[in-house]
Amino acid sequence: MSPSRSEPTITVGNVALSFHRAAAAVTRRVLEAHGHRVNSVEAPHEQLFRLQEEGGIDVLVSAWLPSSHDTYLSRYRDRVRVLTPHYQPYCVWAVPPYVPEDEVREVADLTRPEVAGRMTKAIDGINPGAGISRFSARMVDAYGLAEVGYSFTPGTESGFLSRVERGIAAREWFVVPLWRPQYLNRLYGLRPLEEPKGLLGTVDDASPVVRLDALEHLHPDAVARLDGLYLGNDGVEEIDALINVDGLTPLQAADRYLAQHGHALRA
Repeated sequence: MSPSRSEPTITVGNVALSFHRAAAAVTRRVLEAHGHRVNSVEAPHEQLFRLQEEGGIDVLVSAWLPSSHDTYLSRYRDRVRVLTPHYQPYCVWAVPPYVPEDEVREVADLTRPEVAGRMTKAIDGINPGAGISRFSARMVDAYGLAEVGYSFTPGTESGFLSRVERGIAAREWFVVPLWRPQYLNRLYGLRPLEEPKGLLGTVDDASPVVRLDALEHLHPDAVARLDGLYLGNDGVEEIDALINVDGLTPLQAADRYLAQHGHALRA
């Protein structure tokens, strides 16, 4: 079927973080290309899934499954369709590239006296509902970091970004709870630490989640396009960098990316 201006309005929801905005902007462009008007909604992690559970969001972009978001999606998974993953995210703890690898290679190295003496003990994160924040809180105890003065505190995205930028500028030794995809990886070359206890979850599948009642109203070609869309971690980081480094809006960044990477739409 060809796109029609009469296709119903679809509400797309994303977690209120920049890289989620990047993926959601591409989803919006796919839906618009098939005649849908799109309402956009942002919310913190738990609230976003609750909104979809209650019927306020048709398409959620994206659920990180199984590690980060299954705890939220499992309440209503029988009422949605989980599409093919758009990328494969994972969580890490990382240090700036100027922190020598022979001194800090894995998380346990943070407790070594010569490292703990130089490292900033306050570990700052994003909002508490994020998987990386839940995982990081238990890391502090599991690795004995609290015993040598480390603490983890969740916060806001803007505060988290500013903290990394200040630390890099001052060539500070610090550890940051991070993930891929995130433009900071591309911008600063942050180095992941080995984490042998496996407390940071697995490599997840980042999939759009569509309510079954919304599928009845979605253009079938739009569903096929979304089900075949593959951005990869590199693609999401590229769009995220266009937003945060180049100053484009999420939709402008999505348009530029799709103009250069049309093969991402595989259907």
